[in-house]
Amino acid sequence: MSLFELNLQQIHAKLQSKELKVSDLVDQSYTRIGQVESKVRAFLTLDEENARQTAAKLDEQLLSNATRSDVFGLPIGIKDNMVTEGLKTTCASKFLSNHIPIYDATVVSKLKEAQAVTIGKLNMDEFAMGGSNENSAFHPTHNPWNTDYVPGGSSGGSAAAVAAGEVYFALGSDTGGSIRQPAAYCGIVGLKPTYGLVSRYGLVAFASSLDQIGPLTKNVEDAAYAMQAIAGYDPKDSTSANVDIPNYLSALTGDVKGLRIGVPKEYMGKGIDPAVKEKILEALKVLEGLGAVWEEVTLPHSEYAVATYYLLASSEASSNLARFDGIRYGVRSDNARNLLDLYNLSRSEGFGPEVKRRIMLGTYALSSGYYDAYYLKAQQVRTLIKQDFDQVFNNYDIIIGPTAPTTAFKIGEQSSDPLTMYLNDIMTIPVSLAGIPAISVPCGFVNELPVGLQIIGKALDEATVLRVAHAFEQHTDHHKQRPQL
Repeated sequence: MSLFELNLQQIHAKLQSKELKVSDLVDQSYTRIGQVESKVRAFLTLDEENARQTAAKLDEQLLSNATRSDVFGLPIGIKDNMVTEGLKTTCASKFLSNHIPIYDATVVSKLKEAQAVTIGKLNMDEFAMGGSNENSAFHPTHNPWNTDYVPGGSSGGSAAAVAAGEVYFALGSDTGGSIRQPAAYCGIVGLKPTYGLVSRYGLVAFASSLDQIGPLTKNVEDAAYAMQAIAGYDPKDSTSANVDIPNYLSALTGDVKGLRIGVPKEYMGKGIDPAVKEKILEALKVLEGLGAVWEEVTLPHSEYAVATYYLLASSEASSNLARFDGIRYGVRSDNARNLLDLYNLSRSEGFGPEVKRRIMLGTYALSSGYYDAYYLKAQQVRTLIKQDFDQVFNNYDIIIGPTAPTTAFKIGEQSSDPLTMYLNDIMTIPVSLAGIPAISVPCGFVNELPVGLQIIGKALDEATVLRVAHAFEQHTDHHKQRPQL
């Protein structure tokens, strides 16, 4: 049996009894990568030398009785838009193909302090712009359940690496669904925390009012452990929430008796694959059997969420990516004759088509004469979307629906149709606009591809989200299924 099939308590017990070493876990990670990476292609950069050195040092600590963290010794992957000191960080873009940061993102520092072992940096859509991982400047990642299909995006490398058993858990970032949607497509757990709960310091910005880092894991319990390690106030991040962090593990009671669930009619109607809808209804029956009750509710402004998101996110991307000019860092064009040429050519050669598309859309929305008509109007609609959630949460504890309207699609199937691609995030985008937490957990299969159940909670109420997800998980076996690569 793979060591990665053990739960954390089992791993801790084996480390404590000296039956297992950290080096064994790291060996298994790189062995598995050697076996399946040519099919999955989840990684952009491996850090094997440093990982093995770190494992050797942690093995020495096993000889003492020192207190160890919950994620001690675990092999993990980091999405390649979180800066890592001395380890290349590219955002899957040619523009940063030579970029080696001089500091660690706060989440990376926290995991180092907790003595997890970074195995490498994971593939993604360029600058986190995409929902299929096909926008990586280097290569697409493949879904471990069927390598002809996409793993989702933009955290597709993170989801695929966990699903394929290459790392124990991974970090991703979620702007409009980029943790939850790939988690659904790859049959794993993906948690987007409340905006501000996890520091964004060192996360290369796409849309600063939406970006949020979170874990992708094999099961809900691991998500709770990972959140415990990365959540918390960070004075380096001006948007960081200065709140007490609860013990997420203590929330995993399995008790959902009396829980009130709202199921938005907008999430179960037109555009949703009937087979996916059936899996969500089956999941609701499981929760009903545990004593929860559910009713249909409405989120009336959801129909405007995709348009609102792409105006706001593209506007913020236009501003954030202005710093990539070929002068301060990143790739510089060799063909420039003057300063204006340097800007134009460096950006033209460095950015891929999807990034250029969003920069142009955002620049247009922010331009003189159009700001009020587009950007300001989108901000007003964002407020209405948030108010929809607030009204539902006045009467319900959580909201449940599908994570994505369909299962994963084939690589290349939608790449020529950006609008269809954007609609894959129709279920996840409203949550991001409202800044509230949500988790995707496996709830079955359609045509041998995983389906994700999305559980949405009130702001800063990750404990309830995790409790409901864990209760559902304990009464199903979807999360125990593994792809056969």
